[in-house]
Amino acid sequence: MIDYEKYEENCENIRKANEQLLNGFDAWLKLSGLSEKTINNHVSNIDFYINEFLLYDDATEAKDGAQDVGMFLGYWFIRKAMWANRSSIKGNAASLKKFYTFLEEKGLIEKEDLIDLKQSIKEDMPEWLETLERYDDLSVEDVW
Repeated sequence: MIDYEKYEENCENIRKANEQLLNGFDAWLKLSGLSEKTINNHVSNIDFYINEFLLYDDATEAKDGAQDVGMFLGYWFIRKAMWANRSSIKGNAASLKKFYTFLEEKGLIEKEDLIDLKQSIKEDMPEWLETLERYDDLSVEDVW
């Protein structure tokens, strides 16, 4: 089997597992009393993260994606999502914090990974927003 076929097979297996995670995340969010619209936004953001970004270059499982949040919010999302703006970056950050809290509560990631993710988001958000502004500014030649 060539590498691409193996990659596609791995991605398909991960997508099936992700469907279960998304269903569990949805149920977990409903218990928190959030509105249906807010829940749908969080689930949609996480669906994009785990089924698009984490499977874009490699077949990465959701539980192994906590350390990739900076690359996602500070680079990939800005370049690939036409709807990337300040609000969507902040919304995705909130969704990612909730999702990885859910995974930590299920015992799928370590507490330290969750702490690192939250710290990274807190510290790096200003830089990500500045990168977005440069990306959207046509007068800036070297965005990165």
